[in-house]
Amino acid sequence: MSEQVIRNTKVVNRSKTRNLVQVAMLGAVAGVLMNFEFPIPILAPPFYQMDFSEVPVLLGAFAMGPVAGVVIELIKVLLHFVLHGTMTAGVGELANFIFGCAFAVPAGLIYRYHNKKTRVHALVGMSVGTVLTTFMACFINAFFLLPAYGKAFGMPVSAFIEMGNAVHGSVNNLLTFAALILVPFNLFKYVIVSVIVLLIYKRVRVILRGD
Repeated sequence: MSEQVIRNTKVVNRSKTRNLVQVAMLGAVAGVLMNFEFPIPILAPPFYQMDFSEVPVLLGAFAMGPVAGVVIELIKVLLHFVLHGTMTAGVGELANFIFGCAFAVPAGLIYRYHNKKTRVHALVGMSVGTVLTTFMACFINAFFLLPAYGKAFGMPVSAFIEMGNAVHGSVNNLLTFAALILVPFNLFKYVIVSVIVLLIYKRVRVILRGD
């Protein structure tokens, strides 16, 4: 084996090791940020919580690709589950993982695999991720999560609709709940996350070995 091949192999191994360390680090940071959640009463009932744990996930997806984003998301959810348990029989954690991936994966794909990675590509990627996640969150919450929560806690779906009505007076069924509560809440959440990432990514890119 030539000296150049050996040198290249060492470089590749160092890069893989560094990526693994960075993925673990970002997953841990995301897990910590997931603890600092808070409601937004003007947009949604208090059981919908806002947090910034998707910021490290998206940073990782931009710097190391969408697969890294998925792994960071998984570490985040598992870490939170291990340290704090679950109040939703794991349903909420699974939904968090699905929505986080729906946001980070398309954003990472669109940004990471362009020859010229620009702010425009980042904006397009985050916009696609935001729209996709908002749509998925509406559908999954309205037709799966809310009914599942109702069964788990012995609450009728009408109870959730009443809570939504307290926020927006036009909410009177699951469809209007999705349109008037979930759409604004998720758009707000992922737009804020996107703005934060857009502001800080260039500053941390060198540390994360981004392009």
